[in-house]
Amino acid sequence: MPAPQINDIVENFTLQNQDDKTVHLTDFKGSPVVLFFYPRADTPGCTIESCGFRDAFEKFQKAGIVVLGISRDTVKAQKKFKDKYDLPYDLLADPDMELINRYDLVKPKNMYGKLVKGVKRTTYLIGPDQRLIHIFEEVKPEGHAEEVLALLKKHK
Repeated sequence: MPAPQINDIVENFTLQNQDDKTVHLTDFKGSPVVLFFYPRADTPGCTIESCGFRDAFEKFQKAGIVVLGISRDTVKAQKKFKDKYDLPYDLLADPDMELINRYDLVKPKNMYGKLVKGVKRTTYLIGPDQRLIHIFEEVKPEGHAEEVLALLKKHK
């Protein structure tokens, strides 16, 4: 199944959040959803990006926008990350990389001069009708939440 493209209806998914509760994309029908994939909980870039969404969360909430973080970490690791940084949104665990693979996000990355496969930091903006509005592919953790917010305001 190909990764979703702009204007596609995003296929429903089911993952566990940090509290081991089942979350479906369809739970948020009628609201815009920010789906941000990050390589690993509690690593420097992922922490900057996640805390950026935390710091801007009130603005997302006021605009009725749902924020969901996803990585291949376990439910337990997501819970620890959420609690440590007081993240006010759900972190979804994809340890089997079901969604990560469906979105084709495992890419070769250069890590200290070695080529390794890792999850590419990517953010998907999904409209209230569950259509894909935008894909941020080369995400820089700093200022990313504000960048997402600015784009969503344009789509209102």
